[in-house]
Amino acid sequence: MKKLIILFGLSLVLISCGGEAENKSIDQVLESEDLSQIRAKKSELSNEQAQIAEQIDRLDEAIKRLDKNRRMDLVSIQTITDTLFKHYAEVQGNVATDENIIIYPEFSGILTDVRVNEGDRVSKGQVLARIDDGGLQNELAQLEAQERLAKTTYERQERLWEQNIGSEMQYLEAKTNYEALQSSVNRLKSQLDKTVVRAPFSGVVDEVISEQGEVVSPGQNQLFRLISLDKMYVEADVPENYLSKISKGTEVKVNIGSVGREFEGKISQVGNNINPNNRTFKIEVAVPNENDLIKPNQIATIKLNDYTSENAIVIPESSIQKNAQGESIVYVLEQENEKNFGTAKKVIVETGLVYNDSIEIKQGLESGQILITDGAKNIRDGQEVKFRK
Repeated sequence: MKKLIILFGLSLVLISCGGEAENKSIDQVLESEDLSQIRAKKSELSNEQAQIAEQIDRLDEAIKRLDKNRRMDLVSIQTITDTLFKHYAEVQGNVATDENIIIYPEFSGILTDVRVNEGDRVSKGQVLARIDDGGLQNELAQLEAQERLAKTTYERQERLWEQNIGSEMQYLEAKTNYEALQSSVNRLKSQLDKTVVRAPFSGVVDEVISEQGEVVSPGQNQLFRLISLDKMYVEADVPENYLSKISKGTEVKVNIGSVGREFEGKISQVGNNINPNNRTFKIEVAVPNENDLIKPNQIATIKLNDYTSENAIVIPESSIQKNAQGESIVYVLEQENEKNFGTAKKVIVETGLVYNDSIEIKQGLESGQILITDGAKNIRDGQEVKFRK
């Protein structure tokens, strides 16, 4: 306020003291219509104007130095440093596992001796249930008895044949009969093995679908759902324009919002087929599953590291402004002193990519400069400001 009063008073003094004389002198010069006198008068007045402007600047400096109560805009600052800048593209995906199956029976019969409940952990090969064999066990016992007799007969005929006793036909018939019974026993054992339902891998019985006592048939009745939560991964469809930027081993971040977890990982599989319907290809990213919090079909966000810059200049995106020409500008602090005062300088910058409210500056700023962050929108080039450290 004092500055405005002094400037206004100085203007009034100059006008009142010299206005009438100046006007009269100018009128006399104009009436003379002498071009050289007119130019000389203009030059005189220009010199006086420059002298007055210099005097005003000196007064401004004195006001700044002496006025302890003047108000200045308060801004926040930060020192610009080189940093590593990574940009990520985000795609949506789903949690999956290859070990999530429905177990079907391989034998027709009554489901007996169901040995597991929902939520039970089982090991690979563990018996989950049995199916009534319908008398196959008794049939196997008979065939095994016949096999033992056929074996004895064959071995006897083999010894006699080696001693040139008996006919070759007797030897071949005994051998053929023994081998046929062997095949029948093995086939029946294979059939009996299908009456035992085993876990194909270690995991958790997520659901018991058929109850004990039900009649089940291959391909028709579902028995159990078995899931392993040890080898989980996220699969996603990625636009084909990222094909040149992504390969097996590319670093990614996986965020699963439903459990509030974010993991760092690498792409373990990149699809070789482009889907013609949506122009995407598939990727897979393995994720750890501590405490079994991650479940199949959960929604996940994959952040693909598609750009990395070493020693980058990165500033808050909010500190960027646009001028009338569409240029990006920021303000830096210059001539700061121990009393937290400084001068704001406008800088035109070239910007790069934006990620997490930070933006890379390609040109215009250097490490070590002091950037004005909060309060930059209310200042102008050359304005003196007060800053928070």
